[in-house]
Amino acid sequence: MTTPALAARGLEVTFPVGWGSPARAVDGVDLSILPGQIVALVGESGCGKSTLARTLLGLQQPNAGQVLVGGEPLPTSRSALKAYRRRAQMVLQDPMGALNPRLTVYESVAEGLRIHRVDGEAERVLGALARVGLRPPQRFLGRYPRQLSGGQRQRVAIAGALVLEPHVLIADEPVSSLDASVSGEILALLLRLREQLGLSILVITHNLGLAWNIADRIAVMYLGRIIEEGPTEQVLADPKHPYTRALLSVVPKIDRVKPIVLAGEPPDPTRVPAGCRFHPRCPLLRSGLAGAVAARCRQVALPVLPVQAAHAAACHALG
Repeated sequence: MTTPALAARGLEVTFPVGWGSPARAVDGVDLSILPGQIVALVGESGCGKSTLARTLLGLQQPNAGQVLVGGEPLPTSRSALKAYRRRAQMVLQDPMGALNPRLTVYESVAEGLRIHRVDGEAERVLGALARVGLRPPQRFLGRYPRQLSGGQRQRVAIAGALVLEPHVLIADEPVSSLDASVSGEILALLLRLREQLGLSILVITHNLGLAWNIADRIAVMYLGRIIEEGPTEQVLADPKHPYTRALLSVVPKIDRVKPIVLAGEPPDPTRVPAGCRFHPRCPLLRSGLAGAVAARCRQVALPVLPVQAAHAAACHALG
């Protein structure tokens, strides 16, 4: 079996909240990204996606479980973590906020090279800008973020990650601030970079439509836990979990699915419901499940999904 480029095993991250119970931002997550694979991590805001990403990058210490890099535990020393962060880079969702308005394009892209003391700065910066489609790169070197379009700013942010020649790229909502046509260009760029450089990419999104266009596998996250995972075609053609069905029902391109409106908001992560954590909002439960199944939904916790299963979902109604 191929060793994952990056993986989480039983990962847990909690945050203290006043005098009450800690918030369980990531709660027993297993996730694998194989070399050259694009995985989409999908879920509503506040479900723990960004916390999971920060933990995978070593920016957040887990309370339990571990992050594996090429099959080996993520190092904890400062020097080893610095070396790891050259191999794993992140692209943030708001390029205007991610780029320092006082730095030129050249300085923004070169920043990582200077932190890691990499030689050949000018040549590497020009190469990264050309690779993301900003050609000729010399035309952009002296510009500031305010002088660029939204798509150009996102390309600069991606160039700033690529200039360090990483093995893994984590893109947090990479097109959420862009219009549809520019979004398509950025997604095409990520696909091209995967093919050219063999990158492993984790794309964080709330949009299953985006995952459909770019991902090899989809992992659906709800209230800190992966509740469905599998190959993109299987998950989208035959979603097993009612939460996944609800997310899929609002994708504009799909008119064969009746829109499903979920009641309320995700529960407070300091008070995770007993049983299935989705049961307070579950359309299946509201529509009337058999008594024994309904009781399990409300009372019996579901196990963590197995890693790299062909297609798995955590739902009592499937049993």
